Amino acid sequence: MKIASISAEEIRDSRGNPTLYVTVSCEDGTKGSFAVPSGASTGATEAVELRDESASGGHVLTAIRHIATEVNDALRGMEVAEQGKIDAALIALDGTERKSRLGGNSTIGVSGAVCRAAAASSGIELYEYLRSLADIPPSNRIAPFLYMNLINGGMHASTRLAFQEYLIVPQTESPQEALSMGVEALRRVEEHVTNRHQGAWAIGDEGGVALDVEDTEIPLRILSEVRDSLKNQGSFEIALDIAASSFWSDGSYRIGEHTLSSEELGAKIAEYAATYDLFSIEDPFEEQDFEAFAGLQAALPDTRIVGDDLTTTNAWRLQKAIDKRSIRAVIIKPNQIGTISETLETMGLARKHGIDCIVSHRSGETMDTFIADLAFAFGTLGIKVGAPRTKERMAKIERLIEIASADTEAG
Repeated sequence: MKIASISAEEIRDSRGNPTLYVTVSCEDGTKGSFAVPSGASTGATEAVELRDESASGGHVLTAIRHIATEVNDALRGMEVAEQGKIDAALIALDGTERKSRLGGNSTIGVSGAVCRAAAASSGIELYEYLRSLADIPPSNRIAPFLYMNLINGGMHASTRLAFQEYLIVPQTESPQEALSMGVEALRRVEEHVTNRHQGAWAIGDEGGVALDVEDTEIPLRILSEVRDSLKNQGSFEIALDIAASSFWSDGSYRIGEHTLSSEELGAKIAEYAATYDLFSIEDPFEEQDFEAFAGLQAALPDTRIVGDDLTTTNAWRLQKAIDKRSIRAVIIKPNQIGTISETLETMGLARKHGIDCIVSHRSGETMDTFIADLAFAFGTLGIKVGAPRTKERMAKIERLIEIASADTEAG
């Protein structure tokens, strides 16, 4: 079925900033749409987000014009099921290394909407259609672990806390059970900080508690105490997203009043990993330091060191991390790379080399649930969804529950 038209409009993300909503219409009347998220903490090699103003909250009217004119003209009449050819055409039309002319937000919006339209035209679920697009080695996982960010810091909160995300990972492949654990854990975290920190907290970008403390260990203690207070004390593991590039400058890391070398930061992280038995640690060093990542992974063989800013859903960056043995897991964010085909290429490379994939939302989210289908389709280790509070985060969880339940019944 051929593409009849492509259009875009401006909507608002979870932070209230403008973003794109792209719709692809087919000649048979079927449609597919994609609402593009936006990250506050971004890697230097990510696809460029095209905005009319320099500020991150700028409008996207130029991107809308690109989609309505040259993108629509280039793709109209193409077979909607030819995802690879369509994405290649988008990349060629943009003509830049990081999609800075059309904007990575434009290309992922169109690419994702094409994918949804093709699934709709085929009459199958999105996760089923995604499996037909890539020969990714199968996983025996029923559903991904939910990574829920209960304490927000770094670029996701206006506090002194340098580390960006303190997450719980319920150890169940039932999304419904994981959600229940997450809701209860979030309630207990809120009670804890209210009672012990005089109620001095707010809500961060990803729906978690934004606690204004400088000591990066305090949130780990809170999550550990919450875990111990639960009836099933082994119900969840703790994970960290340090996002170290956000507090790295001039060859050192600045945490509050302290300046740390790479070795000192690594020692601190290793101590946390041992004390709290961390499930995974994301971006422990700045995004170009593949060697430091590799050193920490070698020192912590039982802990997953995860690349995000390090790899930016980019196959050649991931290959470098593989070659240097820098990581055991990689974050997958479609808007980091700008097309669905490139996203699947990176996931396939990871799976081929035994690297776990963790599909992730962004801090500026929409009601779009594409990533839930993506994570379920290929049995990824996890999916980062934020705290189980705001509608944009809950939409992903609810979609995962829906498709996991339907797949179980069908099987």
